Amino acid sequence: MSAFTGITVDREALIANYATVSERVAPAGVIAVVKANAYGHGAVDAARAFVDAGAEWLGVADVDEGIALRRAGIDEGVRILAWLHAPDEDFRRAAQYDVTPAVSSVSQLAAAADSEVPAVHVCVDTGLSRNGAVESEWAELFATAGRIARSGGRTRVEGLMSHLSNASLADDLDQDAALQRALDGLAANGIVPDVVHLAASAGSIAVPETRHDAARVGLALYGLSPFADRTSADLGLRPAMRVTAAVLRTVPVAAGEGVSYGYTWRAATDTRLAVIGLGYADGFDRDLGNRVSVRIGDRTFPVVGRVAMNAMHIDIGDADVRVGDEVVLWGDPADGDPAVEDWAAAVDTINYEVVARVGRSVERRTT
Repeated sequence: MSAFTGITVDREALIANYATVSERVAPAGVIAVVKANAYGHGAVDAARAFVDAGAEWLGVADVDEGIALRRAGIDEGVRILAWLHAPDEDFRRAAQYDVTPAVSSVSQLAAAADSEVPAVHVCVDTGLSRNGAVESEWAELFATAGRIARSGGRTRVEGLMSHLSNASLADDLDQDAALQRALDGLAANGIVPDVVHLAASAGSIAVPETRHDAARVGLALYGLSPFADRTSADLGLRPAMRVTAAVLRTVPVAAGEGVSYGYTWRAATDTRLAVIGLGYADGFDRDLGNRVSVRIGDRTFPVVGRVAMNAMHIDIGDADVRVGDEVVLWGDPADGDPAVEDWAAAVDTINYEVVARVGRSVERRTT
C-alpha cells in the first residue's frame, strides 16, 4: 500500500493541547478558534475535538464558517462567535443558526438588533487597525448599545472584544488600557459585559494581564508556538498536523543536469530524485525548493529545484527509496519529523501561514 498523501491530524494532540492551554490561562476560559478551516487542520473535526475536550466557545471569522459548523452537527450547547462581516451581512442567518456576531460599528449593531440576534459582542479597535470601532466612534456605538438595551428588545450586549498587535509588551499593555476605557464607556451607558476578551495565543501565554474572562486561542491549540524563541515542546504543546506524501516515481539525474522549471538546481554528481505529488496549487510556496528538507525513513533529504504546481523533487542520492514510500514534509519534531517552523523560515514567514495555506484540495484525516 502506498503512503498517504495529505494531512493527518492527531485528535488526541488537539485534546491535550486544549487541556494544557486551559490550565495555563485559568481562571480565564478559552474560545477555541477554528477559523480558516482550523488553521488548515479541518474545522469540523477540530471543533469536535475541542468540544469533547470541554470547549464551550468556538471562534470563527465569519457567519458562513459558523453556519458550516452548525450544519455539521455542532449543536447549540456550544457557542460560536464570528467577528468579520460583509457590508451587506444578513444577521438573520446568525440568529437562525445561533451564531453570535461581534459587531464593529453602529450599523452592524443596529442590523443585529433588527435581526433579533440574541447576543452580540462589541468589537473595538485598540491598536491593530483591522476590525473594531476606533475610539472616536465609541461614544456613538456605546450610546446605541445602551438604547438597545433599554428598549427591551431581544438583543443584548454580552461581550466586549479587541485584538492585540503583539508588537511589544508596552504596546500590548497600552491596548489593554484602551480596552478598559471601552469598558468604562459601556458602563456609563448601563452595560457591563459578561465576557471580555482581548488576548490570542501569544498574549494569553506571555501577557497574563490581557486574559480577562476568556482568551481566543488558535495556533497554540494546534500545538504550534506563537513565539520565535520558544518551541512547541517548550510550551508543553504537541503539533497536531503531519503532512506526508507517497513517492510517485524515482528519476535518475546525471551530474550537471538541471531539475524543474528554471533549473534553479543542477545535480553536482550523478544522483536520483524522488517525485511527490504536492505543489504550489496545494499551498506549498514555489520558492521552498533548495531550502527545506523532508524525512524518508530515518534520513532527511533536500527538496531541490523549483516547486511545481503539483510536484516537488527530492534528492535521494543512492538511498534505498522506492515508489510508494512515505515522505514526511513536517510533523512533530519529538517524533523525528521536520518542523513546520523550518518551512516557514525558508520563505521568511510564520508557522501560522504555512499550515493555513495548505489547500482544501489536500486530503485530511483525523486519527
